[in-house]
Amino acid sequence: MMMRIPDQTAVTVSDGTVLLSPDLTFDGGHVAYELTDDTLRGLRVFIQSTVLGLRYLTLTWRHKLPDGVKILGDAWERGYGDLRWMPVDPERCMPWYMAASDGSDSVPDCRGRLTRCFGVGVRPNCFALWSCDGETVTLTLDLRSGAAPLMPGDRILECCTVYAAEYADMSAFHALRSFCKVMSPAPLLADHPVYGSNNWYYAYGKSSHEEILSDTRLVASLCEGLANKPYMVIDDGWQPNMTDAPWDRGNERFPDMGGLATHIEALGVRPGIWIRYLINGQNGTRILQDFPDECCLERCPTVLDPSHPLVLEYVRETTQRLTDWGYTLIKHDYSTFDLFGKYGVHITRFPAEDRESWGFYDRGRTSAEIIKDFYGVIRDASAGAVIIGCDVIGHLCAGLHHCNRTGDDTSGRKWIRTLKMGVNTLAFRQVQNNVFFAADADCVGILGLIEWKYNRQWLELLSRSGSPLFVSCKPDIPTPDEFEDLRTAYAYGSRQVDELIPLDWMETPYPSRYLLNGREIAFDWGEAVKELDPQAGTPY
Repeated sequence: MMMRIPDQTAVTVSDGTVLLSPDLTFDGGHVAYELTDDTLRGLRVFIQSTVLGLRYLTLTWRHKLPDGVKILGDAWERGYGDLRWMPVDPERCMPWYMAASDGSDSVPDCRGRLTRCFGVGVRPNCFALWSCDGETVTLTLDLRSGAAPLMPGDRILECCTVYAAEYADMSAFHALRSFCKVMSPAPLLADHPVYGSNNWYYAYGKSSHEEILSDTRLVASLCEGLANKPYMVIDDGWQPNMTDAPWDRGNERFPDMGGLATHIEALGVRPGIWIRYLINGQNGTRILQDFPDECCLERCPTVLDPSHPLVLEYVRETTQRLTDWGYTLIKHDYSTFDLFGKYGVHITRFPAEDRESWGFYDRGRTSAEIIKDFYGVIRDASAGAVIIGCDVIGHLCAGLHHCNRTGDDTSGRKWIRTLKMGVNTLAFRQVQNNVFFAADADCVGILGLIEWKYNRQWLELLSRSGSPLFVSCKPDIPTPDEFEDLRTAYAYGSRQVDELIPLDWMETPYPSRYLLNGREIAFDWGEAVKELDPQAGTPY
């Protein structure tokens, strides 16, 4: 199955939608297609409009799917326990890619299996959304700047490259992972496996210089003798205002951020730090007063607009300050929520809804272009530090960030939340791990409130997944046996050489059966599975 020119093309401009004739022209503009010369013959999509503002470009192909196939799509940013294979549903919106597969990965014999995949290459210049009704496959490209029409001027916008492929006689997992490599042929990966400690899921923002050093000593002792040093990531709570700017100093509990990084390094651990770049106050009150109004997002005056050059310079300077302090990992958070005012679970179609009217300062670039520039500035200013995105848009950060937090928060308090957000995320975005980025399914939270028989299984699943392993452990909680479990897990997490493949992911959102290096293993997630509403997902 090779990509071909769509059977129907429509463009939505400022004043309506136009179904294009075969020459693909419309009032003041045109659409063009170009087949690439690579093996899979991707389809490059271009659009130009010198008169009208652009909203959407919709491409439709006639493509009949066999009865009984199940469909899987991706997410705009993190998963919220809502990733799953489902029957064909014309109302379902699937960001970035979709796969349609028959059979079940629970059955070892893959002869006769067929998986069809459709997607766009990573780092496109627009948002991309797939849908299908069993007879046609439709790709809608969001060309807007925020919720406002794009005003591209004289330039020709290369929207994206579209791919399609068929994979026969293999599992749906291997098919989709192969397709992810087509969409993302050159990921940005750290030169070492990323793992260690993060203090959020036991401290929840209530921490200090000395407590971070205590955490550091703990992770150093648990990783003693390992060739790859762990990280100690200082999460939210070190700065003067909780979950807010400024980022130029610590609070009274963190009097010397540079000195803290030096002390962490001296203990044989790599220092990491959390930041929320775009926030500038709460409830309408700004903290950073030097920015003119035009640097603030039209949608929200206490969020900085990354399409403005002054804001990007602020992001650059802030990143350089963190690395000058000595931090070699930067975890940045909340950017999708700050830009669009909602978490991914609340996005019904595109991050900016049709009913909204706001736009970015720069109306000549798409939302995707603006976000990519923002991510790129962080990478370029980071002096080689590892970048972890959290609440970032996965398809746009692939190739720009080393790691991506691919699911919503797990928990140190409630097992049901860890099951919902962690297990679902790890299983369904494992196809992206080390292909788009290192896929971070979030932490094991150890606060003494979750039965160890469940946390131990989550720890084992994470540590053997070949993906980043982070643990939030209150130092005085684990028993000697639990400390041994942690040492064993960290040894695996320091190498990340295992291959973990979900088997029953086409039957349940919370898979319990996996292939680990070719050997089947199983987990018991307990009664929490029965309590979960499979359609719900509420971040906190």
